[in-house]
Amino acid sequence: MSQNSVAQDLVEYKFENHIATITMNDPKTLNAFSTSLKDAMMDALNQADTDEQVRVIVLQGVGNHFSSGGHIGEMLENGMESEALSTKINFMVSEVAEISLKLRNIHKPIIAKLEGAVAGAGMNLALTCDFRIAADNAKFVQAFVNIGLIPDAGGIYLLNQLIGAAKTTELVMLGDKLTSDDMARLNLVNEVVSSDELDASVLALATRLRQLPAKALASMKHMINIHAYMGLNEALDMEVDQQTMMAETEDFKEGITAFMDKRKPVYQGK
Repeated sequence: MSQNSVAQDLVEYKFENHIATITMNDPKTLNAFSTSLKDAMMDALNQADTDEQVRVIVLQGVGNHFSSGGHIGEMLENGMESEALSTKINFMVSEVAEISLKLRNIHKPIIAKLEGAVAGAGMNLALTCDFRIAADNAKFVQAFVNIGLIPDAGGIYLLNQLIGAAKTTELVMLGDKLTSDDMARLNLVNEVVSSDELDASVLALATRLRQLPAKALASMKHMINIHAYMGLNEALDMEVDQQTMMAETEDFKEGITAFMDKRKPVYQGK
């Protein structure tokens, strides 16, 4: 099959041999989720979804990083006043929720190719994919608690479905960094390989999947969604409400200010 590439500013779309590769392309922010990147990603996902020639989708980031999570610069672009912050965060959390739902509602296998930063919403969108292959240099973190927010992109729901409430509580409340080997022990990635082997390992899995019966795989994903992810939509709605409230707290303002100042935050529980 001939190769077809469509490049956008923040997302690159490549199609070859029944495999669509969607690449987040904002290396300056380590592929942080801005509204512009979200819009471009949704366009690419829609293209892969509707193209009957696409049998497998690979999601990756440019610059040896998957994604650093939410775009802090956009989050603060309207200033630190409570109403402006909560309005902006409400919008951004709603936007990334659309990506989570789209990744589950595309009835084609989706592989997350993970390396470097896999943080916050980036980690949770990876969890929404069907397969995850991680380089040994990948670093994972539920970073939200470090700035006084809660996980978005379905984080708590997805982790609870995949590893249970006890470990989910630990990951989201403590916000510790995890290695690829940590993720493998939790069964949150399918394979860990060296960074030099990552491309070949992802291609091998994508090639194997594209050679399998597409309609059967689609039916399997549909059934998995019904049995394991039926509550995702409601969980995402709850995240938007809760995150909007968190954006109005003094602790969030302290957390985000400390992050920008590169200092340890001092929280007051307000």
